[in-house]
Amino acid sequence: MPAMRKLILLPVLLLPVLGVLGRPVAAESIQQVLAAPILEPEQSLEEVRRYCEQRVPRLARPASREAWDQEAARLRREVLDRVVFRGEAAQWRTAKTRVEWLETIEGGADYQIRKLRYEALPGLWIPALLYQPKQLTGRVPVVLNVNGHDGAGKAARYKQIRCINQVRRGMLALNVEWLGMGQLRSENFQHYRMNQLDLCGTSGLAPFYLAMQRGLDLLLAHENADPERVAVAGLSGGGWQTIVISSLDTRVTLANPVAGYSSYLTRARYPSDLGDSEQTPTDLATVVDYTHLTAMLAPRAALLTFNQSDNCCFAAPHALPPLWEAAAPVYALYGRAEALRSHINHDPGTHNFEQDNREALYRMFGEHFAAGDEQFSAAEIECSGELKSAEQLRVELPEDNLDFHQLAKRLAASLPRHAELPDDAARADAWRSDARQRLQRITRAGHYEVRAEQAGSASGDGFQASRWKLRMGDDWTVPAVVLEPEKVQTTVVLLDDAGRTALNQRAAELLQQNCRVVLVDPFYFGESKIAGRDFLYALLVSAVGERPLGVQAGQVSAVARWLKSRFAEQEVVVESHGRRTSLITLVAAGLEPAAITGVRLHGALDSLHQVLAQNGSVDKTPELFCFGLLAEFDVPQLKRLTDVRP
Repeated sequence: MPAMRKLILLPVLLLPVLGVLGRPVAAESIQQVLAAPILEPEQSLEEVRRYCEQRVPRLARPASREAWDQEAARLRREVLDRVVFRGEAAQWRTAKTRVEWLETIEGGADYQIRKLRYEALPGLWIPALLYQPKQLTGRVPVVLNVNGHDGAGKAARYKQIRCINQVRRGMLALNVEWLGMGQLRSENFQHYRMNQLDLCGTSGLAPFYLAMQRGLDLLLAHENADPERVAVAGLSGGGWQTIVISSLDTRVTLANPVAGYSSYLTRARYPSDLGDSEQTPTDLATVVDYTHLTAMLAPRAALLTFNQSDNCCFAAPHALPPLWEAAAPVYALYGRAEALRSHINHDPGTHNFEQDNREALYRMFGEHFAAGDEQFSAAEIECSGELKSAEQLRVELPEDNLDFHQLAKRLAASLPRHAELPDDAARADAWRSDARQRLQRITRAGHYEVRAEQAGSASGDGFQASRWKLRMGDDWTVPAVVLEPEKVQTTVVLLDDAGRTALNQRAAELLQQNCRVVLVDPFYFGESKIAGRDFLYALLVSAVGERPLGVQAGQVSAVARWLKSRFAEQEVVVESHGRRTSLITLVAAGLEPAAITGVRLHGALDSLHQVLAQNGSVDKTPELFCFGLLAEFDVPQLKRLTDVRP
């Protein structure tokens, strides 16, 4: 390392002299070169779509009922073990659930509402309401009512009506608050902050799943609960909750997801469907697509409800057909084709769980929970006079109730868990070798072969410019601009969080120092940035088993190897401006020491703990939330894998 450092620093020491000798370069003329487009319109969008589509697992039609039983059991096990309960979540999974029953308030003439709170995981309490008939004998159906992105939460009008109609039909109806909504509506429960847990190596999906599972636990613990008649229903994010818990927990015997999900293949082409962090959790699509989850409902009763002209997401014409096509043959294997139903709402047809959709659910109750009961009616019972205010339905919670941010800070307190670089040279080399293997495993950085296609050229005062489309294997096209002075001493790759057009002044300075300057826009930056819902596509990249950080670092490494192959006698230094591209640079240099001989960082994070201290969210900086990165590395450890220059 000392010899390498001497070699790398020599050109830097000469830079002031070379800068005097070089011809003046106008930053304005460079800006014109940098601003010229290289990629085709929406090329980055199309490439990320294809990249994800190729990695979504397809559902193979099972040969027999027995084969599907085995496959469904395997999928449930792998989703829970490999996706939901990773890291500390494995301990949360086995924790004892505490339930605290609070006051009981009057509902209507024939039912009461019992307030309660329960722990989804130790220290994170969920407020809930149990609608219970006053006259309750024998075993009765139970319903877990979940809700979506509605700030009113458990007090939402359409949700209260649903619960009242259930209890007045003799059911136990549990109305649970969703994380980030109603009483749990806070900045630190915002769903894009669940990825703070991911950064620490613990699944951010786990609190969502445990909140549902514990809700089922307490329902089925009720002395009057009928374990053969267990339903889950919800709209939007509640529809997502319904398909997830119902497919993975076979205690559910009737599922009614309403406008809550679609296949990942559908989502890639319909941006409205992409979904938040919990709907697109890291690595879920390495095991299942939502088509699998739908088929995994078989042979239990399922009502797939969608809205014809949904103004939010998951509109019936594009969302429903792939799900039905996946599940119907599996239901047929069981001789239970009639148990799978669909309902398309036309009035109002928008994003709703209003009367038409609710009555479709009541009809399912009649068929599957009240078969033979001639008195059962699916007509909605008028109950508008029984609705309560949010304050009336408020459940007292502990002041220190945990949220995503607090959980992440607790997890991060002892991270990273690996030892520092040893002083002994031989042991230090072994440390670096092991660290590079761990870094590759965490970031899943691609090793791309570059096929370079020149896309134009230009000249300016004191430099020649060429534009390049750098084809990265069969996946990506990275735009690059190469600026060359009359005399070249070294090659510098420039990256900026704001894209290459922000670097004209710095490029001019480096040209005057006789540096060849290569300005690159890796995935998600500059010209490679997706115009709309960009971070949702970054989440999708993680869901299919890759990592935005790994994609970006792999692209930068590939650029460096391409430059070394063209200019073998030159060193390649990567200089980044901004905390995001600086992290990309550190990872790329750490993984590719032969091609990247040094780095310069401007505006870099001093520590990944800053991401948590600043309460960051994945919608702003997707690559900073690479799953498990902080569990293994912090910025100081990454710096020890490369030569960081002043």
